[in-house]
Amino acid sequence: MSERPLTRLVLEKPCCDADMPGVDEGHARVALVGNPNVGKSTLFNILTGARQRVGNWPGKTVSVARGTWRTPDGEMTLIDLPGTYSLLPDSPDEALTRDLLVDRGMDDRPDVVVLTLDCSNLARNLYLLAQVMETGVPIVVALTMVDIAEGRGIRVDADRFAELIGAPVVPVVPRQNRGLDALRAAVAGALAARRPPGEPDLGEDVETVLADVAALLPADALLRYPERWLATALLTGETVPGVPEEVGARARALGAGLLAEDGTDDLDGLDDLDDLEIIVAEQRYAWAHRLIAETVRRKSDVRATVSDRVDRLLTSRWVGLPIFFLVMWGVFILTTKIAAPLQTGLQDLIDGPVTTGAAHALRGMSAPGWLSGLVLNGIIGGVGQLLSFVPLMAIMFVLLSVLEDSGYMARAAFVVDRLMRLIGLPGRAFLPLVVGFGCNVPALAGTRILADRRHRLLTGLLIPFVSCSARLTVYVLVAGVFFGSNAGTVVFAMYVLSIVLVVGMGLLLRGTLFRGMSYEPLVLDLPPYRLPTLRVIGTQTWQKLWAFLRTASGLIVATVTVVWLFASIPAGGGHGGFGRTPIEHSLFGSTARAAAPAFAPAGFGDWHPSAALITGFVAKEAVVSTVAQTYSMSEPSDNHRAGSLGPALRQTFERTSHGHPIPAVLAFMVFLLAYTPCMTTVAAQRAELGGRMTLFGIGMQLVVAWLLAVAVFQIGALFL
Repeated sequence: MSERPLTRLVLEKPCCDADMPGVDEGHARVALVGNPNVGKSTLFNILTGARQRVGNWPGKTVSVARGTWRTPDGEMTLIDLPGTYSLLPDSPDEALTRDLLVDRGMDDRPDVVVLTLDCSNLARNLYLLAQVMETGVPIVVALTMVDIAEGRGIRVDADRFAELIGAPVVPVVPRQNRGLDALRAAVAGALAARRPPGEPDLGEDVETVLADVAALLPADALLRYPERWLATALLTGETVPGVPEEVGARARALGAGLLAEDGTDDLDGLDDLDDLEIIVAEQRYAWAHRLIAETVRRKSDVRATVSDRVDRLLTSRWVGLPIFFLVMWGVFILTTKIAAPLQTGLQDLIDGPVTTGAAHALRGMSAPGWLSGLVLNGIIGGVGQLLSFVPLMAIMFVLLSVLEDSGYMARAAFVVDRLMRLIGLPGRAFLPLVVGFGCNVPALAGTRILADRRHRLLTGLLIPFVSCSARLTVYVLVAGVFFGSNAGTVVFAMYVLSIVLVVGMGLLLRGTLFRGMSYEPLVLDLPPYRLPTLRVIGTQTWQKLWAFLRTASGLIVATVTVVWLFASIPAGGGHGGFGRTPIEHSLFGSTARAAAPAFAPAGFGDWHPSAALITGFVAKEAVVSTVAQTYSMSEPSDNHRAGSLGPALRQTFERTSHGHPIPAVLAFMVFLLAYTPCMTTVAAQRAELGGRMTLFGIGMQLVVAWLLAVAVFQIGALFL
């Protein structure tokens, strides 16, 4: 009886789906396995620090984190596998854990599994423990949330627990560095002993049948699969590659005898194999309950916790959603306000000493004009733009990491579940959608947590309407020019509109292409509220910021350089030679001018904004620099104060809108929000959805963006 996982909520890096390199040769491989929201990734971050990377597991499309755990006994490769409730795979994330522990074969499995169990809620965790014990991989149990359990009057006897499961059990509080030395020693001991754990006792009847099935197993199959797991799999009707069909048939016959002894007639119309799976699952839960009875002690006078009392407000049916929007509004206000002086300093450094020094060096080298233009206006301009993004991204990543580390983001998923139900998606679809606010690329990869293929397709078509962090810099620049002190509120409104777009398009698609989709209820464990720690926030922020810089740097510099190149090529005779033609008469300017009339009904039918939208199709990160290049100006020293670029923008929109610049600017921002995010997102969509659905998505995004932009301008011009 499979159980569906809910992967942990992490705002992923704007990224990068490059395959993860192979596991380090010569290092012991230690896999972190556990349910979602048990503190597994916190433990991973504390143990590895900044010595980690995220990417696709070799041969798989599931993203995992891998890091180096340095101990006095040597270095170990630590693998943070996706959170899962069961080894019966129901999604690509679950399938990776199953593949690594079972299907890869005995020689390719991790050397040790550190199984993280939330000791404040052990009953939820022990089913997975039973399954992992059956794989025979050496395990060390890390009891997390010890401080939370103590606050609830729960005490776990770790020594008795270890005795009953035949494996070390170590209580840990990673945030306080409690138990980490003991965990290291336990893992080192497990690596030295290479001893499998005990096996869960599934009751006399089931154990007898499992022993009979084990006696049937061919020797070559046992070289690849653990005996206990293989016997259980065959008994419950799984088809295992490499095992002869007659062996499976005899195992099922033994299972039929177990059903007869149990007196189990067809349960609610299920067939015999379903009945057997239910019997085995019930025995695993019975074993878990016996283990809890032996090892867990509770105080009888425990009152409602602070988390329980706060949750009554934050997950309220009436105020939960308004509080969520208020929190996100605060995030964007703080981001736009705090980043301003930092951006100014960075851009002044690029525009001043860096540009001056480069120009002096080029003159000293007697560099030709085209090379000076490329370096000063292309490469340095692109790097300057990239650095101007850093404060914005860093502050947003810090604030979102605080929300995540405190436990609030899980509550947000619960609150937004009602919106998901409106469009026929399960609540867990909220997770990749939230990831999309960082970057649409990992958000598309995150759709793999959804078991239903139609749910994955619908979510993948909606993700491009989620406003990613690359669009934020354009919002800030344009809103700062036209809305002054109200810029933060306007930027927040764009994110609200993004959510409205997701819901609206979801309703439209649900009623047309995705009729009759099944509904999957949200099953979510709410972690306790925690005080965020500087180390965890710093690690998460650095990972995301570095990933942004690594990905965006190439896109920005390449795009700016290509724009400079096309802006240097004259479109016809009489406009100077290469590098001397005015940009409006260049090949790039002519292309943008040809596209401009399409935007006239939206109030910005000029080649300057259309040029920005053309490069924005490649990468939104390059929009601001393209705008500056089309006006033959340098990057603004601060996206909040656009300098000489501001009056030029106001003049353009005043002219193209015939005196209605505010509706035209809003239409431009709406188009920027709704049309195709970038070519990297297109590639990710093709990988996840297929070529036909990707082309449909691009067409849908362009049509929706144009219609909305026209509607915003035409209606807004009546009032503004």
